[in-house]
Amino acid sequence: MRISAKTDYALRAAIELASLGSDGPVKGELIANAQGIPLRFLENILGDLRNAGIVESRRGVEGGYLLSRAPADIALADVVRAVDGPLANVAGTRPNQLVYDGSSEKLREVWVAVRAALRMVLEETTLADVAAKKLPKHVEKLVAEQDAWDVRI
Repeated sequence: MRISAKTDYALRAAIELASLGSDGPVKGELIANAQGIPLRFLENILGDLRNAGIVESRRGVEGGYLLSRAPADIALADVVRAVDGPLANVAGTRPNQLVYDGSSEKLREVWVAVRAALRMVLEETTLADVAAKKLPKHVEKLVAEQDAWDVRI
């Protein structure tokens, strides 16, 4: 899976909002500085997150951005989908809609399994989990495996 800079920035911004709690709106500039994200790019991303109902924006001197729901109710997958669309697709097609023939017939099931694995991590890990630096046990177990850290070309 290739994770775009946009997705990485969106997750970091949402986690930053989660870590700051619900003390009121946070200026985009504060999020950008805290996470090293270019402000113009961040503002576009926050617009995508607002359109998806993940963040709210407030105007004015006291304005800024805040999460629209509790961080524990926002999965990482929600953020990924808001900025990049479906978690897994092949050339723009969802894995379950693919059709392969002959020797490649089982490839569709491989792509569906890849999507299921992504869901197991991204749908079951919330902004609150990452902000609290406490991942779900099944995610920690995956990370504890040495193979997870090995680079393969």
